[in-house]
Amino acid sequence: MRPRPDGAVRVAGGQGFYGDDPSGVADLLTEQPDYVCLEALAELTLAILAKDRQRDEALGYTRDLPLYLMQLLPAVLAGGTKVITNAGGINPLGALKLLQASAEHFGLTGLKVAVVLGDDILGRPELLPQEFPPPADLQFANAYLGVAGIVEGLQQGADVVITGRVADAALFLAPLVHEHGWALDTPDGPPMTQQDWDRLAAGTVVGHLLECSGQSTGGNNAGEWWTTPDPWRYAFPLADVTADGTAHVFTPEVAGGRCDFDTVRQQLLYEVGDPTSYLTPDVVVDMTSVRLSDLGEDRVRVDEVVGRAATGSYKVVGASRNGYAADASFAFGWPDAPAKARSAARIARKRIAEAGIDLLDWHVELFGVDALHGPAAPADPDPAEVVLRLAWKTADADAAMRAARQIIPMALSAPMPGLTPANRARPKPSSLLRIHTGLVDAAAVESGRRVVLETL
Repeated sequence: MRPRPDGAVRVAGGQGFYGDDPSGVADLLTEQPDYVCLEALAELTLAILAKDRQRDEALGYTRDLPLYLMQLLPAVLAGGTKVITNAGGINPLGALKLLQASAEHFGLTGLKVAVVLGDDILGRPELLPQEFPPPADLQFANAYLGVAGIVEGLQQGADVVITGRVADAALFLAPLVHEHGWALDTPDGPPMTQQDWDRLAAGTVVGHLLECSGQSTGGNNAGEWWTTPDPWRYAFPLADVTADGTAHVFTPEVAGGRCDFDTVRQQLLYEVGDPTSYLTPDVVVDMTSVRLSDLGEDRVRVDEVVGRAATGSYKVVGASRNGYAADASFAFGWPDAPAKARSAARIARKRIAEAGIDLLDWHVELFGVDALHGPAAPADPDPAEVVLRLAWKTADADAAMRAARQIIPMALSAPMPGLTPANRARPKPSSLLRIHTGLVDAAAVESGRRVVLETL
């Protein structure tokens, strides 16, 4: 186990998205973290969870949560580690019920679980941004909360904190605020100082570096990626953070991956628009102020972070129904692979039109030619093979399936030698959701925030 600076809080990033590999948690636990944070909600994950809830109202949380808790709960029950996760998605109380139902079976008696509520504003239509459709047309509408609810849950003694939609970095900033007693900007609190903002900014940078599991430990490295040690066992990152905001980001000694100046600096600017103004619910961070010092042995110091007051607005994400889509893929071999693929796309579109099927959208991609780079793709006169992907959108599921039926026969009945279906299953229509984003007054959202604490 790596030594930690005096007074440091050790936080770890155990998950980067819904569907990540839970096995990295075991390596993190060898470093005895105080907190393991599970960041399960990518930007569009709520849309996935909304489809789950359409099938079963009890769902709406990330269903891999039990896989993580099975590994973490022994350390939690032993009293050395706490867990913070946004796996509650659009139904955090459903995640709580899951734990309650399995408490006795898994010996969780005495475990304190806090659930942070208030991000769901669908039932508060007066808060919805003006550009959003009416509430009746929305599947969900959630604001990105900050750290306050998580901190409240920890102050109440929670071993596990489950949230819905919060800012990613808030999962990591919250335990630092709680443990170090950092100030938050509250209506009844004292005025914030520059030091207060800088500490919140420092904790936010830590969260940003740890939230994407293996990315800061080599997975997002555009440099000599082939030199990454043991890439089959990527390390997930940890950070030791002292009260002044100084952080040491590092990897577990037992795992692979790498943590150095390059891997950390490239993750620092990941998903950042204006690096001078990285907006979060709790603070605005100047990423250009950050100093990174490579200490060797997979350890990087992060300090001198500068922050300023948050904007007073929260981001809101929502979704409404938006038709149906399906897709099919075909592989074409040399010679004339791109020409065959483009011909197949024209024939497929004509067959669909001749069948009287109305399409709302039609999309053609040639993997190996232009799918990744579009018109900027380098010219290649005759690649060995390409994969044609056709995707279409319709108003209803039946039309999407009827379009598929016009494409599948082309596997045998089209003048294109070398055509091979690249996916065995017949195309299956899926419902689409249109994503809406906007801003809402932070104070108005916070007025509806509450924390539910349960002892299992």
